[in-house]
Amino acid sequence: MNPFTRTILDWYAEYGRDLPWRRSPAPYEVWLSEIILQQTRIVQGLSYWERFMERFPTVESLAAASEDEVLRLWEGLGYYSRARNLHAAARQIVAMGGFPSMLEGIRSLKGVGDYTAAAIGSICFGIPAAVVDGNVYRVLARYFGLATPVGTTAAKKEFTALAQRLLPPEEPAAFNQGMMDFGAMQCTPQNPDCLSCPLQAGCQAFKSGRVALLPVKKPANKPVERHFSYVYLRVDGWVAIRRRGAGDIWQGLWEPLCVDGTDAPDPSWKLLQKGVKHQLTHRTLLADFYLWEPSERPAVPEGYVWIAEAELDRYAKPRLFERLLESLPTVSPALPGESL
Repeated sequence: MNPFTRTILDWYAEYGRDLPWRRSPAPYEVWLSEIILQQTRIVQGLSYWERFMERFPTVESLAAASEDEVLRLWEGLGYYSRARNLHAAARQIVAMGGFPSMLEGIRSLKGVGDYTAAAIGSICFGIPAAVVDGNVYRVLARYFGLATPVGTTAAKKEFTALAQRLLPPEEPAAFNQGMMDFGAMQCTPQNPDCLSCPLQAGCQAFKSGRVALLPVKKPANKPVERHFSYVYLRVDGWVAIRRRGAGDIWQGLWEPLCVDGTDAPDPSWKLLQKGVKHQLTHRTLLADFYLWEPSERPAVPEGYVWIAEAELDRYAKPRLFERLLESLPTVSPALPGESL
């Protein structure tokens, strides 16, 4: 066995994280954890995993839920396409008659890429497929002194092939989880603990003083700025909201009246906050928050509906809408008599 591989297995046996989905690995629990932990740290994702398992203890219960229920439980995690894909994949699994046990079948699930398929396949079914995520890129780049910029097609091919060669076919789960944990706990992005690292003797980055320079990252695109106004339109305990459609951010979530940032505000709107910044991966959102309380319901654009303000918690909302709600001076608790 390669000395690198042996070291990772030994380290994982002693220091690997105790996570609930690892104790008795079941496909549904492991898959749910992997989807939640995409773009999310374990410290935050664990509580969401526990809430999902409590609310949807089986893939069948998740598949039977409405999209609104799933999105509502997902609130605060961001990247809402993950939640929609999770829901769609649950219905795929039920239609298949159970969780697929082959790599190709796992990869066919909505929202499951090469990394997630390899993680589920190795952990739950013993499939000898190596995982390659940010942690794995970092460990391999530093130890082997690889300078191919991560995020490129060339890097994915190079690092995947290397990880696959190092993976022990008889212990794929332990090796994959060991690589993930080693990168997250020992070979960290900033200030890694090189002096106590069991791989130090063979680490090319440590020997050459390039630990802080590896892995090399592909230059990121500058986020695009987007300006708009959110208008909380409230009339006698009713508020106007709409569900966002496909082809833009926050698909399937509900929001208040949204106005292009270049349009002048109506004089009857009360400014709550100006220039509220909300950062997404590739976009910087700058929003102004307004409160509008006319005496009668005005005409609203197509797609908006009037709902009882007291029932807002039943609707899945983006974090920016939640921030508007937090800025409101008062929120009427009264439930009106009837809706349109």
